[in-house]
Amino acid sequence: MRFGPVAAALSLALAVQASIGHAQQYQVDPRSAALVAEGRASLDAGDTQAAIDAFEAALAVDPGNTQVYLELANAARADGLQGKAIHYYREAQERDPENLAAISGEGEALVEKGALSAARQNLERLESLCGETCIETVQLSAAIDRGPPVMTAEAVSADDEVTQN
Repeated sequence: MRFGPVAAALSLALAVQASIGHAQQYQVDPRSAALVAEGRASLDAGDTQAAIDAFEAALAVDPGNTQVYLELANAARADGLQGKAIHYYREAQERDPENLAAISGEGEALVEKGALSAARQNLERLESLCGETCIETVQLSAAIDRGPPVMTAEAVSADDEVTQN
């Protein structure tokens, strides 16, 4: 009984020391990096579906690569799929909670969907992480100031004649 607290403290110290020794910098798979480069080239060329295919292949090769989720989100936004983009941005944030690009991108996608209050929460989070002058904060603030895109409907002239079925 006398050695119980000492043994518990010693085992805790050894466990913490062992976990520190195993922590390493994440290494991106070179095949994944090549597929991401291919996807970026496709996205720059305007072929969003080919870009999405390349990014999904990169994700299959290296599911731990957070950058792939950001690229998928950007491709989804380019394709007009803001809901899917928000999903990918949140996946990136689960892997790296302080990823400024993911927080900012999610905020911009939220603005595009018209969810300004949620986008403002992302802006507040960015301001607390990196301040008011970092690039991501400035970009999201500008997107919020612009507001959601306005959709217009074409005017349709009513027929003068009404028929009965």
